[in-house]
Amino acid sequence: MTAEMIFVAVMLIIMLLALVFELARADLIVFFFLVVFLLTGVISTDQALDGFSNEGLLTVLLLFIVAGAIQKHGIIEGYVDRLLAGNKTPKRSMLKLLAPVSIISGFLNNTPIVVTLTPVLKEWCQKNGIAPSKFLIPLSYVTILGGTITLIGTSTNLVIHGLLIEAGYGGFSFFQMTIVGLPIAAAGFFYIVTIGYRLLPDTLGAGEQIREEVKEFLAEAEIGKTFECVDRSIMDATEAVLKGVYIIEIIRGDDRIFPVDAKTVIREGDHLVFSGTLNTIAAIQKQKGVTLKTGSDKTLDSLKDEQFHLVEGVISHESSLLGKTIKSARFRSRYNAGVIAVHRNNERIKSRVGDIILKPGDTILILADKTFLQRHAHARDFYVMTTLTPPEVLKQSKAKGFGGLVLLLGMIAAVTLGFLSMFEAMLITVVLLMIFKLINPDEMLSYIQFNVILLIASAFGVGAAMTESGLAQMIAGNMLETARPFGVLGIIVILYLMTNIFTELITNTGAAVLMFPIAMEMAEQMALEPIGLMVTIAIAASASFITPIGYQTNLIVYGPGGYKFTDYIKVGAPLSAMTMVISTLIIYTVWF
Repeated sequence: MTAEMIFVAVMLIIMLLALVFELARADLIVFFFLVVFLLTGVISTDQALDGFSNEGLLTVLLLFIVAGAIQKHGIIEGYVDRLLAGNKTPKRSMLKLLAPVSIISGFLNNTPIVVTLTPVLKEWCQKNGIAPSKFLIPLSYVTILGGTITLIGTSTNLVIHGLLIEAGYGGFSFFQMTIVGLPIAAAGFFYIVTIGYRLLPDTLGAGEQIREEVKEFLAEAEIGKTFECVDRSIMDATEAVLKGVYIIEIIRGDDRIFPVDAKTVIREGDHLVFSGTLNTIAAIQKQKGVTLKTGSDKTLDSLKDEQFHLVEGVISHESSLLGKTIKSARFRSRYNAGVIAVHRNNERIKSRVGDIILKPGDTILILADKTFLQRHAHARDFYVMTTLTPPEVLKQSKAKGFGGLVLLLGMIAAVTLGFLSMFEAMLITVVLLMIFKLINPDEMLSYIQFNVILLIASAFGVGAAMTESGLAQMIAGNMLETARPFGVLGIIVILYLMTNIFTELITNTGAAVLMFPIAMEMAEQMALEPIGLMVTIAIAASASFITPIGYQTNLIVYGPGGYKFTDYIKVGAPLSAMTMVISTLIIYTVWF
């Protein structure tokens, strides 16, 4: 091994550890190591920038806009409402819903589909006395499997398509992935509605658990004239005597002060509604001039009226809140809303709310005013798990939604018949969406997931560093040495396993880009056509079922479904194994 190869290998190990332990956002970690490789001369400036101009990456960016335009007008929600109307049997409802959703996922990005349907399904489950946990993991899994059916079903396919074009192989055709994607989607669907359904837990969602638990920790206190912090700010009071308390609102006579700012002054006669641990509440009861209203029937739901709403959100992978406490992130002033409680791994964190350091997948319960949902409908910091758009708005704009869908299908037909490349088709679609006023420039920007774009673009440079240093060749050689006794099928299996492990630990697109140069080297050393190995990477990178962190859709349903980490292993491991067996056998038969 050369010194450069050792350096790249050490940097990659550090990068993978940083990604696994979530030391920062994934896109920022990978971008940091791209800069390291550039500054140390491992890659050139052109190689560092190649990813940002890659055709596959730019197609992903445009597809975010197209999917957002269709999602915006609510045709998916309307379709699902009609499907579920009158159905109260879980199995029958699942069959009616998940089959068409898996097909839709082949033509629209699966992340907005899951974001859109999660609150709709949760509400339907609650109305019919069904645990959301029985529906939400299946929703995520079928959209992942459906995404493998076509070229545009997932960003992974498009990214590898772009890399193949760059390498001079022409990329995938629109339905090339269908040969593998359709059988695994059908088999996966059968597993999910039979064995998988029985393995799913029967639990409340995290939001409902929070509501139940926080009732114990919600209290009301009356401030008397002898309280030492009368006429002082909330900040002074919480630092001096109200330690560990999260003040939700102040009732002052007939007025209600919400949200409570750090500079709000406490007056004699104020009633403070606050949350805290049982020990905290007991300590406050002993404070002079504070009368705890032990007979109070205050609950979170009693705080709601026509002005205030409870919103359940899930902290996203790209959130700017990651690694910060709620207090240091200035959540209250930033969003004009307060966080009541936080759940992590299906367990409520029983400590000061303001001191909780947020991580991806955390479920937060927010008390906010009635404009919150509209203002943060497309917030990148968290996925809002409450229906964002009033039904009357959806009805008025369905025609536009269908217009966007017709444009998309027209462009797909043009690509399939060979009139346009995928990039050209998506570019024309976005332009037409603007011309017909189905989307405006501000909305376009809000739909683009820039963190995903930065992650993919940066991963291109990291992949180039592996090639330039000779590390990709060395890894490919070692993998071939291990798999050679088992022939080409053994090579496909080991490539699938390596990619799948990476995607569970980091992200699907990151895993695909890192494995691309290794697969190309394996194809060259074995004198094989690389397309079959590229299909292997695309399927393996998408087939993330064992952890909630490997794929965005798994993370989105994690909190709302009230799941534990082990639920993904229990339900996802058999599905992952089945998908690998079917995929590798089809790939071996068709391409080798």
